[in-house]
Amino acid sequence: MTTLNDFSRCIVQYDPHALPVSSAQAIVREWASPVAAVERVPLHDALDRVLAEDIVSPINVPAHDNSAMDGYAFDGASLEAQAGTVSLQVAGKALAGHAFGRPVAAGECVRVMTGALIPPGCDTVVPQEAVTREADTVHFAANALTRGANRRFAGEDLAQGQPALRAGRIVRAADLGLLASLGIGEVPVRRRLRVAFFSTGDELRSLGEPLDPGCVYDSNRHTLFAMLRRMNIAALDLGVVRDEPAALEAALRNAAESADVVLTSGGVSVGEADFTKQLVRTFGDVAFWSLAMRPGRPLAFGRVWSGGRPGAGQPALFFGLPGNPVAVMVTFYQIVREALIVMSGATVTPQPVISATSTQAIRKRAGRTEFQRGVATRDAHGQWHVTPTGSQGSGVLSSMSEANCFLMLAHEQSDIDEGDTVDIMLFDGLV
Repeated sequence: MTTLNDFSRCIVQYDPHALPVSSAQAIVREWASPVAAVERVPLHDALDRVLAEDIVSPINVPAHDNSAMDGYAFDGASLEAQAGTVSLQVAGKALAGHAFGRPVAAGECVRVMTGALIPPGCDTVVPQEAVTREADTVHFAANALTRGANRRFAGEDLAQGQPALRAGRIVRAADLGLLASLGIGEVPVRRRLRVAFFSTGDELRSLGEPLDPGCVYDSNRHTLFAMLRRMNIAALDLGVVRDEPAALEAALRNAAESADVVLTSGGVSVGEADFTKQLVRTFGDVAFWSLAMRPGRPLAFGRVWSGGRPGAGQPALFFGLPGNPVAVMVTFYQIVREALIVMSGATVTPQPVISATSTQAIRKRAGRTEFQRGVATRDAHGQWHVTPTGSQGSGVLSSMSEANCFLMLAHEQSDIDEGDTVDIMLFDGLV
């Protein structure tokens, strides 16, 4: 069996003690495999699910040639036959869903509404605001439009047999409407990814419990739940697990039995009671356990098995996140999120990175990637500016709450001067 550790050693700049972020992302991407199970769900239940197959249009959209606007349909040959001003007799009208019943003769036109079928013998629509009507005759300038204007062709939006949506797409609101327009009421989607998560630490208390001296309320499980929920992933909250090897091993094995991915927070640093990393190294397979990254240096990635040893029982990918709240969110968005997208069967679309001018100097040490939190604004000229949100400590969760972007300071960068250009990643569409 190929181990994660064996594979990781082939990665450029591999250093399990301080792995560059780009190398860590490459390792994780390689070992993230989509869930195979497929299920068919009603259209209304398909929102935010991942398509398992291409959806091929069974019909033309639109199904027939129709009018693009309110006006009068006629044979465009009249534009040449009647130079200057065109005069046509109104033979009747056609509404959406109510077709005009006979062919239209030369010199005639039909009053049409938007979406109405183009009557037989017609190929052009003149907008109603471009005509003058006198009783049953309309007049308009021949040079007001060209032949074929304002006519929508059958299959113009989507032709029968053409792929409407591709496998791997996350179904959005507009997609539900598109599928409904094709008469499709049931959609093949991937099974929802299952992620189990828990926090570790004797100092942690759940909401509603008394806060003893030296203890803190566990915020990490709630941010993890929210981030997973936003991705429409089935989240299994296993609560707080004490710093006891037996309890941690039981929690890890239970999580691997019930989920595709296991996330923990805390217990992967170098403290005397940080048992999670030790346990995973004993009965799992670890690729790396520390990144050249701030915040988020102590991060472990590997696999665990429900049977308590490699190859025994059910396997699950494992991410041992740091204990500090900001580091949990940063590592989730920069390392874990893409893996979960891949495992969900979705096509990965990189988050846009844009350039902004720093409004102040920023201290940065070369040799690690930093994800500082900032507030980005856009001036009247369309130029982005960004200001860090004060203290950048990995325990200052308010820095995430106040921010609207990450300042992405590259591995090789050093100090930033006021006025320098930096890369930012907006939270909109990410968080």
